[in-house]
Amino acid sequence: MTMNSKPVFFLASILLLVLSRPCQAGDGILTSEELANATYSGTEEGPVSLVNGRWEGEPYEEGGAARPSVGLADDFQLSGDLNGDGTDEAVVLLWQSAGGSGTFNYVAAVEKVNSEIRNLATAPIGDRVQVRSGSISGGVINLDVVQQGEDDAACCPSQLATRSWALECDQLIEAEAKITGTLSLATLADTEWVLTHLKRNEPLLPEAEVTLLFADDRVSGKSACNRYSAGVEQGEAPAELKIGMAMGTRMACPDGLMELERLYLEAISHVRSFSFLAGRLVLNWEKDDIWSAMVFAPR
Repeated sequence: MTMNSKPVFFLASILLLVLSRPCQAGDGILTSEELANATYSGTEEGPVSLVNGRWEGEPYEEGGAARPSVGLADDFQLSGDLNGDGTDEAVVLLWQSAGGSGTFNYVAAVEKVNSEIRNLATAPIGDRVQVRSGSISGGVINLDVVQQGEDDAACCPSQLATRSWALECDQLIEAEAKITGTLSLATLADTEWVLTHLKRNEPLLPEAEVTLLFADDRVSGKSACNRYSAGVEQGEAPAELKIGMAMGTRMACPDGLMELERLYLEAISHVRSFSFLAGRLVLNWEKDDIWSAMVFAPR
């Protein structure tokens, strides 16, 4: 080997070492606050920095109300090692709206290295695709979703599927979706649901417990104070249902719990349809032409 070849050999060895080494290990799990104030790419033309879980752009027209917005889905976070660095990354859901009827959902991978939060990659899930649940297994992100089938309107997806993504360098690469069935009341069975919001923006007090279980043609659970049960019927559309008048025990409780029980049993008798929101069950109910929604978390 000549003297001039030594620098070339040295530089080639260093380059090979850099290209072959694994990604730098992260610092571990991110907090909900960090994720709600991180910067994300892949939903707009450029990166957007969330503040308390939300970002809004400038109006499309001067003085107009329509503007782009991006937000972090509440209460959804997965943790797992996606890039083989030995530490867990975080996986979250983002939504993007341009002010119309559509809401586009995304899955995003995030890590923290040397206290710096970095959005590793973001991938689209689709317009109004509902996420039922999620997990990370073997470095792969798996989401159980309700998405538009061949004959579904954009408003009303009914196809059940499992969607999967793997992190490769700076991209989330999606595998072929696995179609698992069609939405129906049976989709809600075998899970006990716990009420978190009687109305979407009104969380329950921690001491209040209201539960819901679907089994065959009945629903049952705890209604804050007593036990209850009622009949349930599938509607004409896959996400439509009707719950009958509830029957229950008659134990007395503090006034606050009794009032919550009354409001809950009244609402559940007016349920018209269900959907999923970032792993949670939403029961949409209507009374006197006024619509509202109850939100439940799986137990």
